Amino acid sequence: MSYRYARITKRAVPGGLPFSLSIEPTTACNLGCPECPSGLKQFTRPTGKMNLGLHETILEQIHKHVFYINYYFQGEPFLHPEFLELIKIAKKNRIYTATSTNAHFIDNNKAREIVESGLDRLIISIDGLTQETYENYRVNGRLETVLTATKSLVKAKKELGSTTPHLIFQMLAVKPNEHEIPAVFELGKEMNVDEIRIKTAQFYDYKNGNSLMPDNADYARYKKRPDGTYTLKNKTGNHCWRMWSSSVITWDGKVVPCCFDKDAHHILGSIEGNGFATIWKSKEYNGFRQQVLIARDQIEICQNCSEGANVWA
Repeated sequence: MSYRYARITKRAVPGGLPFSLSIEPTTACNLGCPECPSGLKQFTRPTGKMNLGLHETILEQIHKHVFYINYYFQGEPFLHPEFLELIKIAKKNRIYTATSTNAHFIDNNKAREIVESGLDRLIISIDGLTQETYENYRVNGRLETVLTATKSLVKAKKELGSTTPHLIFQMLAVKPNEHEIPAVFELGKEMNVDEIRIKTAQFYDYKNGNSLMPDNADYARYKKRPDGTYTLKNKTGNHCWRMWSSSVITWDGKVVPCCFDKDAHHILGSIEGNGFATIWKSKEYNGFRQQVLIARDQIEICQNCSEGANVWA
């Protein structure tokens, strides 16, 4: 209701607390994906991992109003040595948990631990069906490792009689792999994966095109203008549902507005300095919301965003 009120009045007043969070276990990653600041090691913020004490503090502050946590922002979650402890603590607080992985650290034993942790949803990045196409984007990665990890997870679920985690194959559609997209649905079915998703790729430098842009417009986030430059395919506007429904917390407890602020340029507060509810209703957070309501196209991280804006447009 407060979001609808803000859309009408152009006044950023959150009437409640968010029901969803993204929490970053770590910024470290083993791969070198060409459009990922974590993989390219191009962060200006420090690399690290969330400690259990900070995580406990976060859960104490948000467990009464948050019922969904995506344990992913930047980095590879399973590089955090105690990642599954984060999941177990969230499950004790009756929170739905999800994460995304490149699956390079999941063997038979880890697969059983994942199932036993209670993790509800696991996105597995599979960006090619041959090693050649896969490593075009997942630089330094091994497709065989991903497939073996998937088999281990399916096997562990069956052996433990569990319906979770809900396993999702997610293919990032880029030019080298777009011809394989129909086949990924067949592979997912063959391997007993629960769901297959195709995700459009975000490019930092897209205005003059990018060699990774797919040819098929159905798989593209951008469209070509008559002058040969590119722009976002979906229209945005001066509104964003995410500013009322969710938030992102980095590994060191910084609160940023959304997942497009990968380098945490818009720090709205720190969990260790103020409680989350105080940050959520702060002058700084409302100031950012107000910018979104008045001139969203002037915010850099919003200029390449195709998500969050079109809910109840």
